[in-house]
Amino acid sequence: MLERKRYLYVGFMCHQVIEKIFKGYCYSISNMTPPYTHNLVKLAKEGGFYGDFNDEQKDFIDILEPLNVEARYPSYKEALLRDLNEERCEWIVKQTEEMYKWIRARF
Repeated sequence: MLERKRYLYVGFMCHQVIEKIFKGYCYSISNMTPPYTHNLVKLAKEGGFYGDFNDEQKDFIDILEPLNVEARYPSYKEALLRDLNEERCEWIVKQTEEMYKWIRARF
């Protein structure tokens, strides 16, 4: 998607990766079904690990958050696209990989 310059989908898929790893971690520590939400902050707080994030990680979550639901609706796409370009999406992918590794190390 990055190579084809489908930047909204890059952001959407990165959000999905983080959402699923957060839900997996929530399940692994409580053995309960994770909350039915796409809200990354809520998932991290309910999972008890939001307080362990550094400021950079919290900022990254804030950047990812609107790339999930809002990216699906045409009225939001133009606003999101103004902030997304190849360089920004490469950074989002790299940060997604780092966040994924950080959570996986906790399992």
